[in-house]
Amino acid sequence: MKTIFYSTVVIVMTLFTSCGSLAQNTVDTNKNNYVVLTKKVPQLEPIILTAEALKEEDGSNFGQFEVIICGKEIGDITDSSKMNGFIVRAENVGVKLVACGFSLNKFKVDTTKVPDEMKTVENGILYNLQLQKKGYNSLSL
Repeated sequence: MKTIFYSTVVIVMTLFTSCGSLAQNTVDTNKNNYVVLTKKVPQLEPIILTAEALKEEDGSNFGQFEVIICGKEIGDITDSSKMNGFIVRAENVGVKLVACGFSLNKFKVDTTKVPDEMKTVENGILYNLQLQKKGYNSLSL
């Protein structure tokens, strides 16, 4: 009898722990969330301008805005003269910059030189599709 009781307690606790971690990964679908996939660092200029305009337009409905950088020019993200201004502007607007790990590996980019402010994901295309499944509005450039 004690075994059944303890087993039930363990199962219930496992279920509640699992549900709690799932809730942390959810996106507020009542807000407008955006993801842009780009292959060129200079495209960050119009992308950030767009994020600024959408933030103003959406007001309190503005959610998350992520920009995934991938492709053969991914190495440009390690050039501080190209990236620093974009990083500051992106942070001010609440835009998250994301590097595609697959592209970093394929084009042999030194990952230690990726700016600390950027998140790296294993596969940028997969990440983009996962965000779309969560309801993000998506654009690829």
